[in-house]
Amino acid sequence: MKIQLGDIETAYTIHGDGPPLVLIHGLAESKESWRGIQHKLKNFRTYAYDLRGHGETPIGSGEGTLEQLGGDLIAFLEKISGPARCVGYSLGGALLLWAAVKYPKLISAAVVVGTSTVVGKKALEFFNERIRMIREDFSAFPPALLKDTALQIVNSGVDLEAVVASRLEAVGNGDGYVNAAQAMMCLHGNPLTPLLSKIKCPVSVIGGENDIFCPRKAADIMLSQLNNGTFQEVAKAGHLMSVDQPETYANAIRFALQRKNRW
Repeated sequence: MKIQLGDIETAYTIHGDGPPLVLIHGLAESKESWRGIQHKLKNFRTYAYDLRGHGETPIGSGEGTLEQLGGDLIAFLEKISGPARCVGYSLGGALLLWAAVKYPKLISAAVVVGTSTVVGKKALEFFNERIRMIREDFSAFPPALLKDTALQIVNSGVDLEAVVASRLEAVGNGDGYVNAAQAMMCLHGNPLTPLLSKIKCPVSVIGGENDIFCPRKAADIMLSQLNNGTFQEVAKAGHLMSVDQPETYANAIRFALQRKNRW
């Protein structure tokens, strides 16, 4: 399915029946990365959409800001699902937290996975290097993405080449990757952390036990500022929890959503 949201025609999928649940993917992914989770959360009407410049959604007039990508999420909520619970992975988690601060009436509960609200110097250098590759020598990017993906997975039984192939398909010509990476880089000088105390809805933070990209420290920083935050750890998982431990990951999301029903 597709819908016009501002300057872009946004692609999305719907699955299940029940309360609305919007799923926001991470950098170098697409709505397809949520397919397995959507099938495991059949008691919700889940919506997964392609971020600007990812999957089947064009880049449009990309501004490389969290505000624009977060604004796309708000537009999706307003036009498609209405007020909803939301799950955001990595970059998607940052967008979700931004939206929860700016538009609290649209976010009834937030689950953020493998997320950080501040970008350090090493991450800044990482994003700059990947952007340089895409702009100057795209042929260097696929091997780099292979290396990056391998570092995000600890389960030796995963078909790494298949995961990377799907991520490259989501990236396309790289414009969306650059745009989203630039948005994340804004968190170096202007972190979301000081704004978290303004969030009114419950927030569940989920992290991978062996996540070197967003380690437990990133979760602790968020939890120190959230008024209603909880944490769950997915054992034996790196940053790509949905690939490393899909069942445990789905159960963690389900548990977080059930807790929201009780709050």
